[in-house]
Amino acid sequence: MIEAKALSVSFGSTMALRDVSLSVEAGESVAVMGRSGSGKSTLLHCLAGLVRPDQGEVWFDDRRLDSASEKTRSDERLRHMGLVFQFGYLVPELTLAENVALPLLVTGTSRRAAQQRAMELLERLEASDVADRRPSEVSGGQMQRAAVARALAHRPRVVFADEPTGALDSANGQLVLEAMIAAARDDQAAVVVVTHEARLASYCDREIVLVDGVIE
Repeated sequence: MIEAKALSVSFGSTMALRDVSLSVEAGESVAVMGRSGSGKSTLLHCLAGLVRPDQGEVWFDDRRLDSASEKTRSDERLRHMGLVFQFGYLVPELTLAENVALPLLVTGTSRRAAQQRAMELLERLEASDVADRRPSEVSGGQMQRAAVARALAHRPRVVFADEPTGALDSANGQLVLEAMIAAARDDQAAVVVVTHEARLASYCDREIVLVDGVIE
């Protein structure tokens, strides 16, 4: 589904990744662990086409991603990838349900079908009771559940999550991660999760550990 081949990335004199290779199959969940500054987020951003590696290749669904144009990489993310970040980044003027439906509407899904899919996901993530509220009117846990639902709305081929539970308490963090992996697995999507919490990483099929930009 997604494959990195000998990735190296530097920021100035700092090497963020050194000759890193990784492959993730459809329906598989992988936790990327390591200390702050170990290269976890840089690896995820390369896999999602947000950062071009200095060396190496990234392949997504048998298509080379790292050398593609910015428009092509953006289209791949819009149509085939779901991204979840630590603080959700919901549109503040929209309700939670409207935020979840947004990627479907952008890609041409009817409003009725988009709203139905949004409500299905919010119910699964135990946030349907606040579907008509805006982000400023709900808790951090509820916002993050909506962010996960938005990432899953268009049934992506792969979901990338960068510290998706970092701003949540342990109970909410567990619920969000379990629901995200289960929903993605139902659609045979690959999942790559960056986390520093071993307890949460244990929900994934396997773990890799980065130390100073190298897989340990």
